Amino acid sequence: MNNSWNRVIYKIGSRIYDKIFNSGIFLRARKHVFESITFNNKDKILFVGIGTGADLKLIKHSNLDITAIDLSPDMLKKAKEKYGNSSIKFMEMDAQQLDFNDGSYDYIVGSLILSVVPEADKCLQEMTRVLKPEGKIIIFDKFISKNEKLSLLKKLLRPLIQVLGTDIGLRFEDLFREHEKRLKVEEDQPIMWNGMYRKIILNKRG
Repeated sequence: MNNSWNRVIYKIGSRIYDKIFNSGIFLRARKHVFESITFNNKDKILFVGIGTGADLKLIKHSNLDITAIDLSPDMLKKAKEKYGNSSIKFMEMDAQQLDFNDGSYDYIVGSLILSVVPEADKCLQEMTRVLKPEGKIIIFDKFISKNEKLSLLKKLLRPLIQVLGTDIGLRFEDLFREHEKRLKVEEDQPIMWNGMYRKIILNKRG
């Protein structure tokens, strides 16, 4: 997994992404993630890895200050085609190196991004950096469970699946350990596939 290869993967994937990850069980999961979250028009919101804009249809964004970034120009093009007439600011950007000042956003949304970037730790570090004190990071992603040991099959498949642009062996608890001095878990609940996909809300310590 690296940025250059991910651009290739998502150039291809942009053509079918919505049919898989914005329909059926994934659409129901996304709806569940946002159903209890209320943004107000004073909030600055950053969507990291916006992809084709799947999350944007689930919120009332007409009066919100939203910035949406993605590494893939092809995925971003799809999002712009849907919401280009809105006030949303779309930017091509690496989630591991955000071009924003410290403490810029009240909310940061990361759907299916930590498991696809080359360095999840660096991505979460950057999300934390640009988040305001007491701000929230909303995560929807897949992780192996806290006590799960990767089977031999998964160990063998993991590098092959990473070539397709995603990691099936990322453990949130291991990732979070390096950030718990700055973040605290406000919510952590299973969303789909027996808890493989989770909704996690992190709050930045003041």
